[in-house]
Amino acid sequence: MNIKSLREQKHLTQEELAQESGISIRTIQRIEAGQEPKGHTAKALMEALDLDITAFSKTPKEDLNYSLIKIINISSVFVCFIPLLNVLLPLSIMFYKKQFNILTKQILSLQILWTIASFLIFILTASLTNALSLNHRLPLWVLITLVIINVILIFKNATSINKNKKLYFKLNLI
Repeated sequence: MNIKSLREQKHLTQEELAQESGISIRTIQRIEAGQEPKGHTAKALMEALDLDITAFSKTPKEDLNYSLIKIINISSVFVCFIPLLNVLLPLSIMFYKKQFNILTKQILSLQILWTIASFLIFILTASLTNALSLNHRLPLWVLITLVIINVILIFKNATSINKNKKLYFKLNLI
């Protein structure tokens, strides 16, 4: 719903709506220009206009292509042993197919975080191996273990996307 048309249907000026809702005129102007009201602002406007809060939602529910999201997720598996490609391949598919949604962003964030954490763990293991005169194959085993864990994360998420239409492992950084 358009706030301006709702306000005009109630025969209110911006100033009157601001006074009834307790929201500044400037905020009402921003909302009428396209900014979506949130939190207290949405609730105050809802009460002032006698509306349900869902009427303020300007973004329709996304029609997600779960098959493509699974492909973006699983694409990391094929290159998970090559640092940064496990991020670049899903990112390029995401851009090429124009799949900018919360699931693809969370998949990408998980791979970025996993790449950074794996790199740090591998470097730490290599340093400790030299410092403590441990078996020189330890970093290789750690690297193999990290790749296997990443593959498990990716397939667990793919299974969850297939069954529940959501990620099993996700980051709420976005």
